[in-house]
Amino acid sequence: MKKILSMALAVMGCLAVSAQSVTIKGVLQNNRYDDGDQWKSEYLGWNSNLQKAIFIVDQGIYSMTWDGTTLSTPTKDPAVNKSEVAGNNEKELWANDFKLMVGNSGAVYTDGLITTVFSRDYQSTEDNELFAVRRWDAPTGKLISARDAYFPFESNIESAGMAYNPVDGKVYGLFHFAASQLNDEITGDPAYSTDQDDADWNREGMDDGYAIGVIDLPTMKVTQITPGLYYDNFVTFAINSEGRAFALTSGGSNGVINEDGKMEDIDHNLVGAQLYEFSLTTGTKIGSFAMKIDESTQEMYQEFQNKYTHGTGYASQVKRQSACFAKSNPNKMYWAGYYNSGKGINDYGSWGPLSDKEWRTNGKYDTALYEVDITTGDATRLAKIPNRCTFSCLWVDGDDASDGTGFAAAGIEGVKTQTTATKQVYNLAGQRVGSQGRGLTIVKNGAEVRKVVTNK
Repeated sequence: MKKILSMALAVMGCLAVSAQSVTIKGVLQNNRYDDGDQWKSEYLGWNSNLQKAIFIVDQGIYSMTWDGTTLSTPTKDPAVNKSEVAGNNEKELWANDFKLMVGNSGAVYTDGLITTVFSRDYQSTEDNELFAVRRWDAPTGKLISARDAYFPFESNIESAGMAYNPVDGKVYGLFHFAASQLNDEITGDPAYSTDQDDADWNREGMDDGYAIGVIDLPTMKVTQITPGLYYDNFVTFAINSEGRAFALTSGGSNGVINEDGKMEDIDHNLVGAQLYEFSLTTGTKIGSFAMKIDESTQEMYQEFQNKYTHGTGYASQVKRQSACFAKSNPNKMYWAGYYNSGKGINDYGSWGPLSDKEWRTNGKYDTALYEVDITTGDATRLAKIPNRCTFSCLWVDGDDASDGTGFAAAGIEGVKTQTTATKQVYNLAGQRVGSQGRGLTIVKNGAEVRKVVTNK
């Protein structure tokens, strides 16, 4: 009887864990479709005091809850209510600023601070003003930095994802580089080769890829770690509470869908999006090398073998996606990706690309929340994400590794001061300021460092 009771309690414990509710928040990053459905906005009117046309827009911070069975519809959080906004200068400006919350070249959450990188139209923008960087207070959604802080193309701040590493207190990312920016030691190596397949994006016509780097958020300076470039179609980047870094590729491959709804190759191996782990010290993929023979030359060469021997089984789009970890669970990665790679049973009855014109009904741009087990590389599709939302960054609400670290104050310890006063105030760039102005400031009082938001 005791044995049966203990088994029952064990089962109940498992059910309780699996059904644990988790709320995930993120910066909305919708797609542009060919029928004109993109960002929506509602015009409120002209504010003569602000000298601005005021709009309520889709952009902003959204939250969705997974209760172990169903996924709630992503809702704007904080919400923007027209009745509360209209006629209030401060709230109208706050609501209107959300149109600037676009992370089409990356975004990152760090202890209540959101940094978004917006890539402007490179065909009509000077290189020295390609990227617009903006900071936001995550709880309130308030813009707390300049609206027009621009960075050049050469800054390399476009990324497949950025994430905070709680082990060393730094932010890492998979940053976009051109081969022309690599040093001679790398490009001069006979073993170095370039791939011109995706050269169209780069106006210089040079080879493009990704490298692991550290980014200093106050200055947005990227320091490259990876010796060279990766040419994989990376769509995510995340770091868990143990300081281990992971990325997923889009995995837009063909295959047979098995009974579990996953994609297999002819040998019944799972294919699709591939999980990789990186060393943040060397910037290299973690795996092994196997000796192979080149059939054409009969020469031996080393081939990299990923530590994960199979794909996730889900093919996703080659578009911006996002992933994150809960601080409380370093082995489970949440991934907001696409439902497929834009493929399915098409009008001809075969597996292939689906029509853009019918994306509302054929599911081409549908998105889903996945759970990735980093111990095995396996993924589980938890649920479709209502309204086909995509996100430029994600974090688990109340359970992020950066929460409570005071990361927004990173860098101010090294600032030289001319006073011995106990209380010192800094802006987000780490510069000493005279007093607490409106917005977010960093207050250092002895050993205590905290963020303070002043609305008046």
